[in-house]
Amino acid sequence: MGHWGQGPVVAVDGPAGAGKSTAARRMAERLGFLYLDSGAMYRALALKALQHGVDLRDETQLLHLLDMTRIELDGAGHQKPLVLVDGQDVTRLLRSPEVNASVSVVAGFPRIREEMVRRQREMSRAGHVIMDGRDIGTYVLPSADLKFYLTASLEARAQRRLQDLTGMGFPADLAELAEEIRHRDALDSERAVGPLKQAPDAIYIDTTDMEVDHVVDMMLSIYRQRVES
Repeated sequence: MGHWGQGPVVAVDGPAGAGKSTAARRMAERLGFLYLDSGAMYRALALKALQHGVDLRDETQLLHLLDMTRIELDGAGHQKPLVLVDGQDVTRLLRSPEVNASVSVVAGFPRIREEMVRRQREMSRAGHVIMDGRDIGTYVLPSADLKFYLTASLEARAQRRLQDLTGMGFPADLAELAEEIRHRDALDSERAVGPLKQAPDAIYIDTTDMEVDHVVDMMLSIYRQRVES
């Protein structure tokens, strides 16, 4: 069980739009685990910075804002886990185009990542957790009991993001989304601390032509073979 003591920990990584959040959330529901969306924490800080007019390129100002910000991931009893900032539900706002365009910049600062990683490790301490992000298996929880790396073609990822945004009532353009995702891939892969990359011991799943339930079934099957047996 690694050093988590209480129970297993599963890391799910991958680029924007690969379907990792949905797959991780559904896997957590089926196992009765806590689902932790690490990206939502960076999105929450980006949102608060946008709301308060804080310069997104100023790491010191952002760190000061983060120090005064309570971010809670409330997965209990909700179809979609809630993200609370200072007690307020901001879940829907986190997927807005403005936050999408800002989150990789905020997540790229080493001192911001250091504090977020500290909080993420604290949240995972009790085990029975599935956490998704960009650097969970490589950096945040390198001792996780099981690691997955989900990816998909750029076209498939842009199409999914388009469906997500239009479903939430945000106007979106497929070509612009593809370009934005390509830019985010570059920022996420090239940053100095906690870059997006597959852990050597992570199981690679290409979800391009897969329904999410098929992805979840595959992940659960591997979990039962590797962790429960």
